[in-house]
Amino acid sequence: MTTFRETQQQQVQLTQGPIRYRELGTGEPLVFVHGLLVNSLLWEPVAEMLAKDFRVIAPDLPLGSNELPLDDGADTSPPALAKLIAEFLEALDLHDVTLVGNDTGGALCQLVIANHPERVGRLVLTPCDAYENFPPPIFAPTMTALKSPAVVRVLATLMRPRFVQRSPLAYGLLTKRPIPDDVMESFLAPVRTNKRVRRQLARTVRGIDKRLLLDAAKRFAEWDKPVLIAWAPKDVFFKFAFAERLANDFPNARLERIEDSRTFVSLDQPQRTAELIASFAREPVGSPAQWPSPHMTAS
Repeated sequence: MTTFRETQQQQVQLTQGPIRYRELGTGEPLVFVHGLLVNSLLWEPVAEMLAKDFRVIAPDLPLGSNELPLDDGADTSPPALAKLIAEFLEALDLHDVTLVGNDTGGALCQLVIANHPERVGRLVLTPCDAYENFPPPIFAPTMTALKSPAVVRVLATLMRPRFVQRSPLAYGLLTKRPIPDDVMESFLAPVRTNKRVRRQLARTVRGIDKRLLLDAAKRFAEWDKPVLIAWAPKDVFFKFAFAERLANDFPNARLERIEDSRTFVSLDQPQRTAELIASFAREPVGSPAQWPSPHMTAS
C-alpha cells in the first residue's frame, strides 16, 4: 500500500487560491485539519492506519508550513480559513465528513461547525484552542512575534538546530517524543523561504481573538451531531478542563483520554488516536440520548 508520504499531493483551486492536500484510502471521508506551523504530515501515522478503512484527506492549510501560498491579498483570518475549509469540502464534493482538528486547527473546526456546518457529519477535537484559550496565554509572546513576517523569518532560521526545535520555546512542549527530522524540516522550510507564506501566517495570527471561539461556543447547543473529544490529560497548553467543558456543551459528545501524550496526539500516540477515531466514525449516528455521558467515558 502506498504510504501517506508517498502519495502525490493533489491540488484544488479555491476562491482565494490553491490548496494542496494528501489523500489515501477509500470509504467514508475523514478530513484532518492541522494548526499553526505544521502541515498534513502531522497526521501521517494516524492517516496510514485509518486509510485501511476510510478515505483520509489532509490539506496543507495556509498556516505557515504550506509550500504553496494562497493568492496575494488573500484573507487568512480564522473566520476566512473556516470558510476556506468549507469550500474545500465542497470542491471535493464531500458529504457527512468526519472533521478532525488539532491545535489551531481545532479552533478552525469549531468555526466551521458554527458557521458552515452543511457538509460535516461528525466532529473530532483533539487538544486544541477553545473558548477564551485562543491563544493560550503561554503563547502570547510567540504570537506577538508571529505578527511580523520579518520576525517570523528570523525565528524560523534560528530553529534550524535540533536542540532549539526541541526546546520549550519551539516545539518541545507539543510532543513527548522527538518529531522526525524530515517532518520538522517540512514544518519550517516554507516559512523560512517563502515571503508570501510568512505574510499570510502573520495575517492569521493578527486575526486570532478569543471572542471568535466564545461566539462559536454559543452555537454548540445547536450542533446535535456526534462529537468526540479525544484529549491528552497532561497537555501543557490545552488543559483537560477545556475538554470537559467542550464535552458538556455539545449535546451529543463523548470524552476520551489519550494518555502519555501532549498536544500532537497523532505523533505521540497514533495507535490510540486512530482507534478512537475509527470506532467513532463507524458508529451509527444516534440521538444524544443514545450516546454515553462524557463523565462516564472520561475515567
